[in-house]
Amino acid sequence: MTQSIAGGGLYWLAAASAFTFSMAASPGPNNTMLAASGANFGFARTIPHILGISFGFPVMCVLVGVGLGEVLRANPAVYQAMKWVGAGYLLWLAWRIATSRPATGTDNGTTRGRPLRFHEAALFQWVNPKAWMAVTGGIATFTTGTSGIEIDLVLTLAGIFLLITVPSTSCWTALGVGVARVLRHGTALRIFNWCMAALLVGSLLPFLAE
Repeated sequence: MTQSIAGGGLYWLAAASAFTFSMAASPGPNNTMLAASGANFGFARTIPHILGISFGFPVMCVLVGVGLGEVLRANPAVYQAMKWVGAGYLLWLAWRIATSRPATGTDNGTTRGRPLRFHEAALFQWVNPKAWMAVTGGIATFTTGTSGIEIDLVLTLAGIFLLITVPSTSCWTALGVGVARVLRHGTALRIFNWCMAALLVGSLLPFLAE
C-alpha cells in the first residue's frame, strides 16, 4: 500500500491532498486560535498568524522528512521535553484567549492582548501535538518508498500542505470574524473566547492519553 502511494501519479496526489485537507481544515489548536483571533482582532491583524502557520508547517514537514524527526526520536528526553513545553504553551495560549477583552464601542476599539506574530505561529508548530501527528503520519504514508524516504515526495507533500493550509486557515479566521459580527455584545464574545479556550485545552487530551 505504502509503496504504491509513494510511486506517485494522480492516485498519490489525490490521496495526499485528501490527507492534507483533513489535517489542515479540521478543528485543532491552530484553527481554534485563528477563529478566536479573528473574532477579537479582525482578519487583517491575524494575517501574520495565518502566514506563520501556512509557511511554518511545510518547513517543519521538510525538516522532519530530511531527518530531524529521527534525531529527536533518538533523543527521547529532548522529544519529551518539547512535548511538555508544547502542552504548557497551549495552556498559556488558552488562558490568553479566555481572558481576551473584545473591542467594544466604549473602549475606542482596543483589545487586551494581540494576535500571534509570524515567527510565533511558525515556531508553535514544533510544539503543536496535531502538527506532529500530521507531519509524521504524512511522511510515513506518502513519502516512504522502497529505498526509504524520498525527498522529492517530501517537498511535494510540503507544497500541498502550503497550498491547502492558506485557504483553510483563512476560512477559520473569517469564521471568527463572522462570529464577532453576530455576537456584538461584549459578554457574548467573552463566552465565545472561553469556549475557544476550552477547545484548545481539549486538544491536549490525545497527548495526555499517550
